[in-house]
Amino acid sequence: MSWQRGKLPIFIFVCQIAFILIFAFMAKYGPTSKPKDTDTSSSPVKKYYSSFQDVNGMIFMGFGFLMTFLKRYGYSAVGLNFLLAAFAIQWTTIIRGLLHIDVTAGEKFKVYVPEMMSADFSAAGVLISFGAVLGKLSPLQLMVMTLIEVVLIQINEWICVEKFHASDVGESMFIHAFGAYFGLAASRVLYSEDATTSKKAGPVYHSDLFSMIGTIFLWMYWPSFNGGAAEGDEQHRAILNTYFSLAACCCITFAMSAVVQKHGKFEMEHIQNATLAGGVAVGTCANMNIEPWGALVIGSVAAILSVIGYKYISPFVSTKLKIHDTCGVNNLHGMPGIMAGIGGAVTAALATENVYGESLYEIFPARAPIPDVGNSSTPYPVPELHGLGRTAGQQAAFQIYALLLSLGMAIVGGIFTGAILKMKVWDNPEPGELFDDYRYWELPEGGIPEVEDDEFTAKYNVSEGDTKM
Repeated sequence: MSWQRGKLPIFIFVCQIAFILIFAFMAKYGPTSKPKDTDTSSSPVKKYYSSFQDVNGMIFMGFGFLMTFLKRYGYSAVGLNFLLAAFAIQWTTIIRGLLHIDVTAGEKFKVYVPEMMSADFSAAGVLISFGAVLGKLSPLQLMVMTLIEVVLIQINEWICVEKFHASDVGESMFIHAFGAYFGLAASRVLYSEDATTSKKAGPVYHSDLFSMIGTIFLWMYWPSFNGGAAEGDEQHRAILNTYFSLAACCCITFAMSAVVQKHGKFEMEHIQNATLAGGVAVGTCANMNIEPWGALVIGSVAAILSVIGYKYISPFVSTKLKIHDTCGVNNLHGMPGIMAGIGGAVTAALATENVYGESLYEIFPARAPIPDVGNSSTPYPVPELHGLGRTAGQQAAFQIYALLLSLGMAIVGGIFTGAILKMKVWDNPEPGELFDDYRYWELPEGGIPEVEDDEFTAKYNVSEGDTKM
């Protein structure tokens, strides 16, 4: 038993020491953060730090509290979210750095503020997968999952950006869709009837209130998630489009929830999650010229899709496909992520220089003409960009290729990771320990208070069938 208790601390200590050594020998400050650097005009801190802090709040507050809806898993939802995100941002920085330097030449990767935002994005992918397996894995299993998934996320993004030259400013394909289907694939491999029948896999009144804190944090700061890494007119469009998509999504979610629920009441699960689907669905084309009305349409459709997912698709996936999705990440991140990828491809196919001007080549660098060095009479539209001369149709095709690659790598990677996590060496929880904090946390005296259905019904004079516990 003492060896079992020691596995997680040993794993964390070994990984953290490895991180320190890698940073010591292979990383260095970016140029604007070096001592005695008097040129602060190009410092990325003023440009990116405020948006980074918004995204940071989403990662550590938004995602953490969103997952506190389980009545006996609140400590783990917030606490393990904290641990996994802190672990992921260090590991992501290392993997991203190694992918962009020539290790054989002795180069070191640079650390600067924009990379901090990229690390948070990668952590978001891990936390989305965490939502699919919430309450069903031990902390050690989750750490191993993070170690593998971060590598796959970064390789997938590197291929999609560097080779396919796909545009995904809000990373709806690279992060949301990837994280969702990675987690779902792992959940399928780890499927257990005990998880689907557990009475602890649900909320109580106060746990749903805590979860709504996460929802509001995510909803408020999502424009920074989609637009924080962009610049100029792209950033302006990304913020506006995300803002309006979320607003429409919120309104339609309430309407759809009342439509699909008995007695026309609102379902808190829908409000906690589907109200955010507009931020995911608009992510890929957020910096593109879709006009405010287009953003409203995207948010509205995403809300309908997400609510239908929670009401009808999740039960089907659980019973027929044997994929238990604790948080419903398929409905919030998966299907809206696919919707975003398709929307990005359609928008790319319609993009013209007449509408975008030079911004077209900033969003889609590969569409810039191949420079004709021998013909000085034909000026290159954006001198610092070396294009591939792609047509709008070709760019749209590569947007689809990026979506398909993201889905393929996520599913295959999730199956592979699930098979590894199924090994008994990772301190797998017993059936009675699912969705419960007691094995992993020192709990207050009296344990976790719980309101029984009959007690709640009697106290508040609620008729049978009018409440969900």
